[in-house]
Amino acid sequence: MSVFKASKTKQAASGKRVDHAKRAASFIAQTDHVAFHDRRLWDIRGKRDAQSESLPEWEALRERASQLKEHTLSHLSDYLAQFAERAEANGVTVHWAADAEEHNVIVHQILSGHGINKLVKSKSMLTDECGLRDYLEPRGIEVMETDLGERIQQLDQEEPSHIVMPAVHKLRTDVAELFGRTIGTDPDNSDVHYLAESQRQNTRPYFVAERTGGMTGCNFAVAETGTVVVCTNEGNADLSANVPPVHIASIGIEKLIPRIADLGVFIRLLSRSALGSPITQYTSHFRAPRPGTEMHFILVDNGRAERLAMEDFWFSLKCIRCGACMNTCPVYRRSGGLSYGSTYSGPIGAIINPTYDLKKFSALPFASTLNGSCTNVCPVKINIHEQIYKWRTVIAERHELPFVKTEALKMAGKLLASPKLYRATVKSMGVALERLPNFVLYNPLNIWGLQRDLPQTPKVTFHDWYKQNRAAAKDKDPV
Repeated sequence: MSVFKASKTKQAASGKRVDHAKRAASFIAQTDHVAFHDRRLWDIRGKRDAQSESLPEWEALRERASQLKEHTLSHLSDYLAQFAERAEANGVTVHWAADAEEHNVIVHQILSGHGINKLVKSKSMLTDECGLRDYLEPRGIEVMETDLGERIQQLDQEEPSHIVMPAVHKLRTDVAELFGRTIGTDPDNSDVHYLAESQRQNTRPYFVAERTGGMTGCNFAVAETGTVVVCTNEGNADLSANVPPVHIASIGIEKLIPRIADLGVFIRLLSRSALGSPITQYTSHFRAPRPGTEMHFILVDNGRAERLAMEDFWFSLKCIRCGACMNTCPVYRRSGGLSYGSTYSGPIGAIINPTYDLKKFSALPFASTLNGSCTNVCPVKINIHEQIYKWRTVIAERHELPFVKTEALKMAGKLLASPKLYRATVKSMGVALERLPNFVLYNPLNIWGLQRDLPQTPKVTFHDWYKQNRAAAKDKDPV
């Protein structure tokens, strides 16, 4: 059993800063898409609430899941060693990858060593995080995404926009046009059953083709038994794992849980939080290879050990990738997942991504209202909105704020620190807003004003009203 080397994540080299507002603008311009996206995700949030209210023990389950995750992460090296030992005893080959590059090299070596030139894989955020397709395809290995949403995004050459529903930002007519352009279906037929069946017919031959390998992700890795558990609703993970002669599972090291008995806690929370349904259609346990086949588990760090050492931000490693925080977030619902510029979007992306590259993702913690809804729905009780606020503090302290925001905050600090200056500014702004022409307030340079109308300014400020009424009345009161 090998050990991790120093972690070097996929995004280690600082890239261009992600402009969330600019990216969101293109999605917001598609009003029909925004309306559908917002309505669809809020409907799932409502279903999640109905499920949680149907279980009297819901909050106890959340608390137990949180405790189990914190315990496991606090003893992660022990549980990783136990998992690897049990898996190897079951006949599985266990690999260790310090970063995305090592993960991709290992996958390539396994496949090329068996003469495999096609890979069928189920949904895995980790392989997206590692850029596996971009690594394998130039090296002669065709990758087929078998999850419907992931396949849609693959055909459209886009990143997933949601952890659970990768193509939730698309309308059925978008998918019909895309399938017509890429796999030859009727571009005018947007019936969902027709589209899903068309994708199945396009995908299924790959499972039984010669020189094909299979790959899955991992929802939970059980240290006690060396088992990988995958939860899906389409059954494609079972085909990817059981039909090809080689099965590779990519496992983030944070996916460990101690015992098989602990699994029930997470299974009861996962689908209810993700989709508002009691359980996924398939909860598959992979423990040992079938006779005549091989099974490989790749345990991947890619920045997780480094994050575990972050006093304020290690809690994000508890995430079970349900997407509940995204479904409830008013910013994500109206800006779309692609605006975050990363595999992980929404509130969870706002706290995960800066651990990879603070400068590149410095705008994401500001794409939040800090309303706390994400924290309230998280099944493992990650304090998401508090971490978002802490990231804002870190970003400001490290001078990674954009110049305009820095100067605006300096001005606001001076203004709010002086009551006299603040009151004088409020009065002068009230007069100015009444007299300035609209083009000064609503123009392309003022993004905030593009979709907002300013309210009428009050004739009297609260401070002046209080001085004239309450303060004067108080002076007349008998002692």
